[in-house]
Amino acid sequence: MSPSATPADHIDAAALAAEAGTLLLGIRRGIADGRSAGEIKDTGDKGAHELLMRRLAQTHPDDAVLSEEGADDPSRLTATRTWIVDPLDGTREFGEPPRVDWAVHVALVIGEVAVAGAVALPARDMVLSTTPGRIPVMPPRPPGAAPRIAVSRTRPPPSADLLVRALDAELVPMGSAGAKAMAVVLGDADIYAHSGGQYEWDSAAPVAVAAAAGLHVSRLDGSPLRYNQPDPWLPDLLICRPELVDDVLAALR
Repeated sequence: MSPSATPADHIDAAALAAEAGTLLLGIRRGIADGRSAGEIKDTGDKGAHELLMRRLAQTHPDDAVLSEEGADDPSRLTATRTWIVDPLDGTREFGEPPRVDWAVHVALVIGEVAVAGAVALPARDMVLSTTPGRIPVMPPRPPGAAPRIAVSRTRPPPSADLLVRALDAELVPMGSAGAKAMAVVLGDADIYAHSGGQYEWDSAAPVAVAAAAGLHVSRLDGSPLRYNQPDPWLPDLLICRPELVDDVLAALR
């Protein structure tokens, strides 16, 4: 746990992700009331973004914020502390009840590192975070089990096919980036290797939580992940159980 993040930072990340998740669940119920999925998705994106921006302005007024749904403020590049948020990760799945593979991401970046974070899985009534005393415990992996790779249900990246062949692995398709990353944290998958490119808000909070839980996090070549960059596009990502990381990196090379 980075000493640069205060206890309040971890607690606030979890509380904000939970609050946005509760808001989104309420909005999602509108689909059952006859509103279109498209309208509900737009309302969810906008509502969760506005809530997080308002709460961060109240609780951390001196910090910068980068949100998927907001305009980029170049001043974040000189800020000591930048919150990177994805108000609704997995908008497609959010608009398809009863799917549960969508999330809310809230992360704090200091010195290019995601030092605190939370991922809410509202439809599963879960918030996984870096809050001391509440960090998720990685479950043991069944002996001899084939490695399981969390992949997009619609766009599996080339890295997944490569790892299936190299490791005799199995694919576990699901929706949002946060859901896939948390599947590794929760023991529902062993590897999340993404080579198709993402934005920083897709992975900052999941990476903070996964690292706190003891998982390996890096680029696909094993180099460090760096956040709050001038271009928030991040080409690739690896979240992996530590006992598999050598084999995974060797295969990816």
